[in-house]
Amino acid sequence: MSSVLEITDPQFDTEVFETNTPVLVYFWASWCGPCRLVSPSIKKIADSYGDSLKVVKLEVDPNPDARTKCKVEGVPALRLFKDKQLLAEHEGAITRQQLEEMLKQHLN
Repeated sequence: MSSVLEITDPQFDTEVFETNTPVLVYFWASWCGPCRLVSPSIKKIADSYGDSLKVVKLEVDPNPDARTKCKVEGVPALRLFKDKQLLAEHEGAITRQQLEEMLKQHLN
């Protein structure tokens, strides 16, 4: 699973909650400047973690249900889930190093 899977509201529960793998959800918007800065880091994380972490991205404007369910108030936003539990969350721009630190705290 070495790529970022783009999902929509109808796929959210299946792709995020009905999986045995930890899932990083990346909420973004096409008009969001900081999202363009964060996107390459998200892809690199997906590639480097491989099968130990599922990475999905969800565009917030056409998918209000997942945005509301995860209480996303701004983009870019990240939510890390494992076994239906929210392990970590972040809103706003984040460096790859900060993202890796967040993941290390919860995945090791």
